[in-house]
Amino acid sequence: MNTPQVVTSDSALLKLAQQVGSVLSAHGLKLTSAESCTGGWIGQVMTAVPGSSAWYDRGFITYSNLSKRQMLCVQAQTLLQFGAVSEQTAREMAQGAHSMSQAQIAVSVTGIAGPTGGSVEKPVGTVCFAWVLESGAMLASNSKTCYFHGDREAIRRQTVVTALQGVLELLENSMPTGYA
Repeated sequence: MNTPQVVTSDSALLKLAQQVGSVLSAHGLKLTSAESCTGGWIGQVMTAVPGSSAWYDRGFITYSNLSKRQMLCVQAQTLLQFGAVSEQTAREMAQGAHSMSQAQIAVSVTGIAGPTGGSVEKPVGTVCFAWVLESGAMLASNSKTCYFHGDREAIRRQTVVTALQGVLELLENSMPTGYA
């Protein structure tokens, strides 16, 4: 299992993106991202790597609930029952990004970066993640919620790092032997 990396600089973030790209390329896979609280930062860092068009398909910036519904087919009932910041919504975002793209792996993020917008149940720094991986007939998925600290930029940066580390972990733990 990958040891979580502390990524504080843009160059370290770029290095993480290069690592993700290298693993995707080695497996012949493409990535898509569905982003809310990061506003496209995952896509930006992935496409900052030269040659990324070989392994990054597209990104969806779905900041509003309506955009989540229209672009990623997130169900209105999911948003009503669980809210935009929930693992349920993150899973539907990842599934929608996967189905609306040519990618085999999707990552989604939805959260509260602050400085306002939090609640007792979902404080500022709450971020929900989901990952979906299609390999042959198998569909693997994972989701989790993290509680980050810091200002808006720090929360968003931690979100991008966690999202990319999750891609690496899903690939490491889910790829069948010999899949290329």
